[in-house]
Amino acid sequence: MKVIIAGAGAMGSRFGIMLHQGGNDVTLVDGWPDHVNAIRNNGLKANLNGEDITVNIPVMLQSEIKADEKADLIILFTKSMQLDKMLQDVKPLISDNTKILCLLNGIGHEDTIEKYIPMENIFIGNTMWTAGLVGPGQVKLFGNGSVELQNLGQDQESAAQDLAKVLSDSGLNAKYSDNIHYSIYRKACVNGTMNCLCSILDVNMAEFGATKPAHDIVVTVVNEFAAVAHAEGVDLDVKEVVEHVESCFDPETIGKHYPSMYQDLINNHRLTEIDYINGAVSRKGKKYNIATPYCDLLTQLIHCKEDILGAK
Repeated sequence: MKVIIAGAGAMGSRFGIMLHQGGNDVTLVDGWPDHVNAIRNNGLKANLNGEDITVNIPVMLQSEIKADEKADLIILFTKSMQLDKMLQDVKPLISDNTKILCLLNGIGHEDTIEKYIPMENIFIGNTMWTAGLVGPGQVKLFGNGSVELQNLGQDQESAAQDLAKVLSDSGLNAKYSDNIHYSIYRKACVNGTMNCLCSILDVNMAEFGATKPAHDIVVTVVNEFAAVAHAEGVDLDVKEVVEHVESCFDPETIGKHYPSMYQDLINNHRLTEIDYINGAVSRKGKKYNIATPYCDLLTQLIHCKEDILGAK
């Protein structure tokens, strides 16, 4: 399968490596010149569960895209605020048969994607794999994960199941979901707690989990997400979601991991996706007349930190 990874940061690099190792024809696309040049010149270097590997995968800048060959599958891993621009840039690679799988953090991305591709070719999902960007052309990959995905178009369930099999054949543990919006909100609760709180407090997930107020903060934030989700027809099991979030605290699994927002903001002084996570809950809360004071404050605190660090 001809696969384009649109956004070859930490997670995009993980999927690119695993799909490449699974025998697919993979090309990485990214907008960061230093990263692209490092991969092009030295290969994509990864520490994979303690083993240092170098993988040679074709890579190109978004500005270099040509319509030489259409993609069978485009997996979106760009940052939420860069989604529209990425879709514009990869448009020459899209045919009538190209499928797009969106695995971005956050809520509501299908509204942007359907401007570029018919609904029957759009698939959305989420992933619980972890990855870290060490520097240009270097990533750290550890632990296990999974993918859930679902078709948005009518009568495309078999296509979604086929896509899940392609991912699973490369070790990505993908499965079809008949209620992906539940899973997306469930994951958004993880991002809406771990991402912003670790970034604000400058800690990893285990360190945050060891603080006395951690549980009460998580419960409050999850309840705000659940109230907004309910207004949109998604009923979260708050108790289960809180337990799911707090499983991230375990230092024996992923607790020592610094979430992607921390990596972007603290390590690389990049703008974050907060407006598509807690910020989205804040906006939807206003729309539905639901109070979301914790999400409101966390969104503003992250924006303060962006300003302080000169994030771009």
